[in-house]
Amino acid sequence: MFTVLTRQPCEQSGLKAFSRTPVIIALVALLLSVMVIVTVTVIQTHQKEVHLPGLKYGIVLDAGSSRTTVYVYQWPAEKENDTGVVSQTYKCNVKGPGISSYGNTPQDAPKAFEDCMQKVQEQIPAHLHKSTSVYLGATAGMRLLRLQNEAAANEVLASIRNFFQSQPFDFRGAQIISGQEEGIYGWITANYLMGNFLEKDLWHMWVHPNGAETTGALDLGGASTQISFAVGKTVELNTSDIVQVTLYGYMYALYTRSFQCYGRNEAEKRFLAILLQNSTTKTDVINPCYPRDYTTSFTEGHIFDSPCTKDLNPGSYDPNGNITFKGTGDPLLCRMKVASLVAFKACHEQEVSCFDGIYQPEVKGSFVAFAGFFYTASALNLSGSFSLNTFNSSTWNFCSQDWSQLPQLLPRFDEVYARSYCFSAHYVYHLLVSGYKFTQDTWPQIHFKKEVGNSSIAWSLGYMLNLTNQIPAEMPLIHLPMQPSAFLGILAFSTGVALLSLVSLVCLYVSSGDRQHSQHVLDHTVDSE
Repeated sequence: MFTVLTRQPCEQSGLKAFSRTPVIIALVALLLSVMVIVTVTVIQTHQKEVHLPGLKYGIVLDAGSSRTTVYVYQWPAEKENDTGVVSQTYKCNVKGPGISSYGNTPQDAPKAFEDCMQKVQEQIPAHLHKSTSVYLGATAGMRLLRLQNEAAANEVLASIRNFFQSQPFDFRGAQIISGQEEGIYGWITANYLMGNFLEKDLWHMWVHPNGAETTGALDLGGASTQISFAVGKTVELNTSDIVQVTLYGYMYALYTRSFQCYGRNEAEKRFLAILLQNSTTKTDVINPCYPRDYTTSFTEGHIFDSPCTKDLNPGSYDPNGNITFKGTGDPLLCRMKVASLVAFKACHEQEVSCFDGIYQPEVKGSFVAFAGFFYTASALNLSGSFSLNTFNSSTWNFCSQDWSQLPQLLPRFDEVYARSYCFSAHYVYHLLVSGYKFTQDTWPQIHFKKEVGNSSIAWSLGYMLNLTNQIPAEMPLIHLPMQPSAFLGILAFSTGVALLSLVSLVCLYVSSGDRQHSQHVLDHTVDSE
C-alpha cells in the first residue's frame, strides 16, 4: 500500500496569494510614508520664503575744494559680516563752488544745497526719511580754510548744521575729514566696486573671493592728492602711515598718504606763482602750459590768498591787482617747469621711494586712478590702462594745439578746464613718475576710471561702507510653507505609518519563515514513512 502525497497547484497558488498581499500593502505604506517625510522636510527647510526687512538709506555729501556732490546710498537691512552691501542710487552736483569759498559769507553756504536736497527727498520713500542718516564730509579745501582761518571754517560748518537740522532726515554731523581718512575711504570704494571684497557664488550668496588681490587707489582732488595700497606685514614704516582696515570679516594692512597742496588746483596756483617770480612784468607773463593764442588774467589774491603759496608770497601784494598770463603751447618747456612742483627732500636711504621727504613702499600690483587723474586722461582721449609712451605722445599732441582748436578736441568745452588740461597732464606725469615712482613697466598697471557700473569712484562710498558698521542689522523674517504645528503633525503621522509598516514587514517575514520551516518538517516526515 502506498500513498501519494502531492500539493495541488491551486493550494500552492492560494497560499502564495494569501502571503503576498499583506507584504505589498506594507511595502507601499512604508514607501509612501518615507516619501511624505522626505518631501515635507525638503519643502519646509529649503523652500522657505524669506521676507527681507527692506532697505536702508544713507546720504553722504562730499564737500570738496571745488564743489560739493550729494550721494544717496542704499543697502539691505540685514548685513554681510557686519558691513552693509551698499550701492549708489542717486547723485546730485551742488551748484556753485566748494563750501570753503564761503569763508567770508558762511550764512550763504547752505543755500546751494536746497535744490539737490529737494531732489534727494524724492528719491527716498517718505516713511524712511527720519531713519535715513546724513553725513557731510569736507576735504582739503576746508582743511586749508581751517589752517588759514579756523573761526571762518567753524562758522561755515555751523551754518550747514543748522540747515540740515531742519531737514526731514537724521543728520549725523558735518565734519572735516583728515587726508588719511580720505585716502582710506577712496581705497575702500575702489576695491568694493572692483569686487575685491565680495562676490556672488553659484547660489547667489555673497562670499569673499578666494585669492582676490586688492587694488591701490590714486585720488587727485583740487587741494590734495592721496595714494593708498595694501602692504605686507614685513614692511617697516612709521606707524602713522599704516592703518588696519577690517571689512566683511577680513583685515587689511593699508599704507595711505595724503599730500596737502598737491591737488590739481593748488598745484596750478603754485605754478603760476613760480612763473610770476621768474617774470620781469605782471603783464604778458609767459605760460608754456597754456595753449597758443590764449590770454587770461587773475587777481593776485587768487594766486597768493592760499596757505599753499605762502612760501612763494612776494610779501606785499595787491589782492585786487591783475596779472596777465599768455600761453605759448610749448609741451617740452611746460614739462620742465612743472617738474619744480614735485618737491624732493632727502630721505635717509637713497634706494627707496621718497616723495616730498616721505618714505613710501614700492608700488606693486594694480592701481585705479580716479577724480582729477581720470578727467585729465579723458581730455587726452585716454581711459582705462595704457602705456606711458601713449600718455606722453597724447600729452604732446594736445599741448601743441592752439586755443582755437581745443573746442574740437574736447566733447564738453569749458574754458576754466580747457586752458589747464596741458598743465594737468604734465603734472600727472611728474606726480606719478617723479613722486610715486611709477615706471615704464608699472605704469600700464594704472587704470584711469571714473566709475564702475553706476557707482562713482569717490571716498564717499567707502565712508558709507565704514559707517554701516555702526548701523544695527535687522533680522530677515522667514515665512515657512506651513505652520510648525502642521509640519510636526504630518511628520509624526508619516513616521508612525512608516514604523508600523516596517514592523508589519518584519512580522510577515518571521511568519513566512515559520510556515516554511513547518512545511519542511512535514515533507521530511512523509518521505521517511
